[in-house]
Amino acid sequence: MADNNHYRLFRTAAGIAAIGWHDGRVTVLRLPAPTAPETERALLRRLPDAMRTEPSAEVQAVIDAIVRYFAEEPVDFFDVRVDLVAQPPFFARVYEQVRQLGRGETTTYGAIAHALDVGPEYARAVGQAMAANPVPLIIPCHRVLAAGGAIGGFSAPGGALSKARMLELEGVAIMPVQQGFDF
Repeated sequence: MADNNHYRLFRTAAGIAAIGWHDGRVTVLRLPAPTAPETERALLRRLPDAMRTEPSAEVQAVIDAIVRYFAEEPVDFFDVRVDLVAQPPFFARVYEQVRQLGRGETTTYGAIAHALDVGPEYARAVGQAMAANPVPLIIPCHRVLAAGGAIGGFSAPGGALSKARMLELEGVAIMPVQQGFDF
């Protein structure tokens, strides 16, 4: 059974999350959504051959840390083993850089491009890597902001509001999220 992909749904203070793993390495994390079916569908889109199973002690420890994170406890995910083999090389470099951001530490898409020693035109590619991040929170894409400290996009359930809430959990003062125009 070690050769198969596995997943587990679990409840957090923010909703139902899901984690997928292979050989003890996390391959997919679906941030909390309001319902289990929504979360499960989203995870299975990324990991269609996964079997719902009980997690190993190592994966359960990651689940427990995620639950604590959404309960506003200070936790980090630096030591979580992940498997990102299916990522384009540039995305993998972005993920490695972003993974170094600690709790409450933010940066911008442009600053990540600069840290990777590529031009500012790569800021958009950094944003694309963040949108495709298979393990948000473990690779803390919510800590990467648009220029000027604006929230920017977020592809997890709840969009930019979820990103803002996660930053608030970490004590980051953020600009208000604009939900639309008021005419």
